[in-house]
Formats: sequence, structure tokens, C-alpha cells
Amino acid sequence: MGAVVLTLAAGTPALSLIGAVGAALAVSLRRGGLLMAILVLPLTIPVLIFGVAATTSAIVGPLPFGQPFTILVGLSLMSVVLGPIAAAAALRFGLE
Repeated sequence: MGAVVLTLAAGTPALSLIGAVGAALAVSLRRGGLLMAILVLPLTIPVLIFGVAATTSAIVGPLPFGQPFTILVGLSLMSVVLGPIAAAAALRFGLE
């Protein structure tokens, strides 16, 4: 059960910050919801795939837990570093 909580804790920042960047891009547009769906969905798929792979390997166990979890943590760290920068740039661009 601890591995499932770790996987959830590792994937949540990535999904949140990807959504924040999409919302920052869509905030100044009329049909921003459509743009947000088109931009955010392809970026969330890898996070979901590696989150499901890590959870499945932790519960069922034929695959090692470490590899998909490490990739998930890497995706989260990348989104933590790049997400606020991209969201700030999108908001700044939307104000102009």
C-alpha cells in the first residue's frame, strides 16, 4: 500500500502543473477550453501510463516497481521546474 501512495504523491505534481500551464494558456482565449484539452491531454498521457505501470507492478508484481516509478518522479521533477516558468510566460504573453 505504501508504494501506491508514493506513486500517487509522485504523479500529482506533474498532473497539477501540466494543468496549470494549460489553464494559463487558455485563460485569455474565448475558446480556451478546447485548446486546453488539446494541449493538456497529450502531456498527461505519459504521467498516467507510468503511474499505472508503477502501481500495477507494486500490487501485482511481475515487473520491477523502480523503473516506472523513477520515470514518473523524473516527469514530476521536470514539470516542477518547467511548469511555473511556462505558466508565467503564458500569462505574461496573454496580457500583451
